[in-house]
Amino acid sequence: MELTAGTGPAPVDAVRLHRLLGVPELAWLVERTRRRLAAEQPLTGAVTLARPTPDQRRAAERLLGRAPGDGRSLTVRLEVVDSVLRRSGISPDGLAAAITALTGPITLLGPARLAEEAAWQEAYAPIDELAEERPPLKAWAVRLRGDGLVRRLAGTPAAARILLDRAATVLRALPAEPPVSLPAFAARVLDGSHALDDGTALATVALSGIRALTGFPDGTGAAWRRDAWASAGLLRDELSSTVLALNLRGTPALDWLADAGEPAVLTLRQLVRSPPAPHAEAVHVCENPAVLAAAADAHGQDCAPLVCLQGQPSAAALALLRHLHEGGATVHYHGDFDWGGLRIASVLLRSVPWRPWRFTAADYRAACLTGPAGPPLTGRPAEAPWDLELSDALAELGIRVEEERVLPALLSDLG
Repeated sequence: MELTAGTGPAPVDAVRLHRLLGVPELAWLVERTRRRLAAEQPLTGAVTLARPTPDQRRAAERLLGRAPGDGRSLTVRLEVVDSVLRRSGISPDGLAAAITALTGPITLLGPARLAEEAAWQEAYAPIDELAEERPPLKAWAVRLRGDGLVRRLAGTPAAARILLDRAATVLRALPAEPPVSLPAFAARVLDGSHALDDGTALATVALSGIRALTGFPDGTGAAWRRDAWASAGLLRDELSSTVLALNLRGTPALDWLADAGEPAVLTLRQLVRSPPAPHAEAVHVCENPAVLAAAADAHGQDCAPLVCLQGQPSAAALALLRHLHEGGATVHYHGDFDWGGLRIASVLLRSVPWRPWRFTAADYRAACLTGPAGPPLTGRPAEAPWDLELSDALAELGIRVEEERVLPALLSDLG
């Protein structure tokens, strides 16, 4: 909505108006009046200028036809200016028409803000459309509208629309099957191999969407970003992501190590390029390397197939366990009985179906009753979707039980 100059039956006398109100010494008065018009405030009341110059006082006197006072500040009442302009015939429609004639059309701030907000809402359309196609992304799309991330990264609605359109293009193409290098994917999907480089706005938004798509946990750092990309089949570094395994078979190297009863360190590169042939009917998974080392010492080549996450599931661990599950193996999981252990198990469960391996509320209560009391449970509570009573049991007893404390029972299952 705009106010336009020179409308109505009595046009503004532009020459006299510039001579009276359009002089530099009254620019402060014109600007303040314009701000009031833009804010849709009435042109009444006083406006005051602190420490005016003699020239500014004389200009105000010419405008009003009298001295505005000799105090330390200069005060002008807007309704008096409006009356002067109307009576003199300089601006028969008053001060508002005069200001518009001097400074041009005025965009009202209220409608301007509404228009900008409407543009922002429209900018999210590509993500809204994507969420309709991919329901797991609906909650993420809602969160993206409200957390301010896109506004900080893009700055304007137009830039945001481009950013989110490209992000939707990326997420529609994921997960990548088979896995592919991140630069090659970016070159194919976005026509630029560096489009998803670290630090770009697009990479930031795409990674947040990947977390929603794959269930990959929140985190920071280069290793986390590498594994987050890999969770959707995009490989930044095939060698740094690893997983520990014992007595897996299906490649010549794994067969040789299994015959010797020695652990293997598998890289993401190996698992993507030459995954082991399906062999095991069941595989056990632990959280801590100490369990796998103890199993190798205790059982050697007779140990049941065992995989170790070493904390949060890496891209290599997820790739291996998905492959084993798809090959028909039943996955059995055990972790630490603490809030972090429950979160790790939940992350894995969102990517690979597994059955609890001595990892239920009953197992936790039994572990708390044997041996010396463990350290107190700390941190933020977490859920256990595989056993709804487990979280309550941890909260009730408040004891942390690490895998090493129940190692004899785990080893007996693996023998």
